[in-house]
Amino acid sequence: MQSVKKSEIITLRVTPRIKKIIQEQAKAAGLTVTDYLCYSGLGKEIVRVNGLEQVLTELKAQGRNLNQLTTLANMGKVSVVYGDKLAESYQQISEQIRQLLREVSNGPPQRA
Repeated sequence: MQSVKKSEIITLRVTPRIKKIIQEQAKAAGLTVTDYLCYSGLGKEIVRVNGLEQVLTELKAQGRNLNQLTTLANMGKVSVVYGDKLAESYQQISEQIRQLLREVSNGPPQRA
């Protein structure tokens, strides 16, 4: 959640089973129990995207390879067919993944 000082306390009673379920769901979402319950109580959808960091790392590695290929093509050492289209498509995919990562990093989105 946002870094606003939390000064109010809400106390509730649940069964041990419900408490365990809430704790497990919060952990699975990568949230504290407090944040999990706040998001849930405010009707916000909790989205957890596993593996996005690895995808971005791989995309960066592919980008470096593409840059090396572009350098070789500019030196005339290799010829690349549709290289401009490839680079443009790569840039679009890269930006879409970065946008998704920003959205996920900023917390769960509002429900529509």
